[in-house]
Amino acid sequence: MGAVEIRKMTGGCGAEVLGVDIAALSNSDMEAVRQAYVDYGVVFFRDQKLTPEDHIAFARRWGDIVVNKFFTPTQNPLIAEVRKEKEQTVNIGGGWHTDHSYDVEPAMGSVLVARELPEEGGDTMFASMYAAWEALSPGLKKTLEGMRAVHSNAHVFGAAGFYKASDQSAGFKGESLIGEAVHPVVVTHPLSGRKALYVNPGFTTHFEGWTGEESQALLQHLYRHAARPEFTCRFQWREGSVAFWDNRSTWHYAVNDYHGEKRLMHRITIAGAPLH
Repeated sequence: MGAVEIRKMTGGCGAEVLGVDIAALSNSDMEAVRQAYVDYGVVFFRDQKLTPEDHIAFARRWGDIVVNKFFTPTQNPLIAEVRKEKEQTVNIGGGWHTDHSYDVEPAMGSVLVARELPEEGGDTMFASMYAAWEALSPGLKKTLEGMRAVHSNAHVFGAAGFYKASDQSAGFKGESLIGEAVHPVVVTHPLSGRKALYVNPGFTTHFEGWTGEESQALLQHLYRHAARPEFTCRFQWREGSVAFWDNRSTWHYAVNDYHGEKRLMHRITIAGAPLH
């Protein structure tokens, strides 16, 4: 392939990386990809032919791999399945969220590879938490900067959680391994040095020191704000597509608009560090 070309997706976030084979990235091309990832929050690749071993090798160039305790693994335990069968109505990730924000050391990023796709639909949306933060008023920024929020997975993956009550229940495990973590509401990204809003509708339950009820009005305001169209991009999957997103600076949302068709993706999650 030729020289690396970075093509920004929208004014909000995301970039396509053209002209690379990510199974054979040179060190200089890797640096171009790394900078695009830092700048745009999520990078997309087309026409890749990744084996599971290639998928793992690419992920390891970024950091250690985290095995998700709730997802069903593929034949390789380092790779998780994100699956929806033809007869299922609930998908995985069908709402705005950030992977692993419920961990004390949240995941750095996730590498998602398309394996089986519906004829149409099944896009993934992303939103920039840099842009969301930067567009807040000075007064609200000042309020949020001293705050922390609690993130939990119990209501999603626990025994009484969302997935256990859905037609995805057989695909999840580890309901006794639930937990929570507390993070700043505004984090300074370790690679870019930029500030980003760090709450999300999937896993944030309340502000530290506030009740759940007291927290909801402000959280819902932030969620509506952060999902504004001008902060987002939408990726249409094709055979050979790969997405790699930054969990510290983006949200994502798997659109569930392909009932009656199967969709299978392979995901690897990359370890992060405590956020400040």
